[in-house]
Amino acid sequence: MAFYKKFQSKLNDLWYPKAITTGVPITTDKVADKLSVLSTVTRGDTYAVLKNLGGVMADYMAMGRTVKLEGVGTFYYTAATNKKGVTTPDEVNSAQINGIRVRFIPEVKRSSSKQITTRSMVDVDVDWTDVEKLANGTITGGNPGGNPGDNTGGNPDGNENENPLG
Repeated sequence: MAFYKKFQSKLNDLWYPKAITTGVPITTDKVADKLSVLSTVTRGDTYAVLKNLGGVMADYMAMGRTVKLEGVGTFYYTAATNKKGVTTPDEVNSAQINGIRVRFIPEVKRSSSKQITTRSMVDVDVDWTDVEKLANGTITGGNPGGNPGDNTGGNPDGNENENPLG
């Protein structure tokens, strides 16, 4: 079950649903546990690979390469500039770059007619629930992700029993 909350746009004063996350972020340990159950690899081996994945990806991206993980998607760097443009191409230099961002494009599979058939990491049957209705008891059922939170990924102090909605 995925959750949304209502928010009002400051640009046009209209209301929209905004996806939010729940609970605390899932840890590398939990991902390793689930991957080891789904494969023939031990939890320890899976954990070791996951712990090294970020560094390996960073090494390749620092060489100017994109990293495509099958079933996941593509990761690549973009440069953030200092907003001080120059008038000619000859004046452009790396001093104008003041940050690096990692961008991600989820994997997409297309049919021969170019229609999207599968989107990695996006379940076709996502059940969206208004978090306010869940919090006030209008909706009943389990909450597998923990307590509803904001899109910071959960409560930073790790207290899963605290309800940020009051």
